[in-house]
Amino acid sequence: MIRLTRINQVPLVLNADLIEHVETAPDTIISMTNGQKFVVLESSDDVVRKVIEFRREILRSGPVQGLDRAL
Repeated sequence: MIRLTRINQVPLVLNADLIEHVETAPDTIISMTNGQKFVVLESSDDVVRKVIEFRREILRSGPVQGLDRAL
C-alpha cells in the first residue's frame, strides 16, 4: 500500500499491486486494474518511487513463515 494525496487534499492509501498505469496530463492520474481512476497531487515520478519503495520493503521482509507448508 502507498500513501498519496487526492487533488482535493484528502489522503488516500492505494493498493500498489492494482495500479495499471500512471499518466500526467497535467495532473497525475492513476488508473487501476478495476477501471477506477484517481487524480493525485504527487507527480508520476513520486508515485513510481513510492511503488518501488513498497516493493523493496516486501522483499526486505523475506519469505512468509509457514507459507511453504500452506501450499
